[in-house]
Amino acid sequence: MFKELDPLLHSQLRLAVISLLIGVKEAEFNFIKEKTESSSGNLSVQLQKLKEAGYIEISKGFKDNFPLTTCKITDKGIKAFEVYVKAIKQYIQVKK
Repeated sequence: MFKELDPLLHSQLRLAVISLLIGVKEAEFNFIKEKTESSSGNLSVQLQKLKEAGYIEISKGFKDNFPLTTCKITDKGIKAFEVYVKAIKQYIQVKK
């Protein structure tokens, strides 16, 4: 009856990142850090986990001679988020 929740997205910070990227499609590291109120170190670790799962792409470059990290949600990430939300809705809509 209940579908298993994606353990990767069940983490509060990773879910916040994916939720944010669903709306904007692509965002800079500092924007994500500010919106999620996370530390740089923790965010970096969680972004790497999302990247390894294929949920996001990370590109590194420079902007005005400063390092710039940009994250973009992938089609796989969008699908995983949709499945996760659908599963959560099933938990909420259980009839007694």
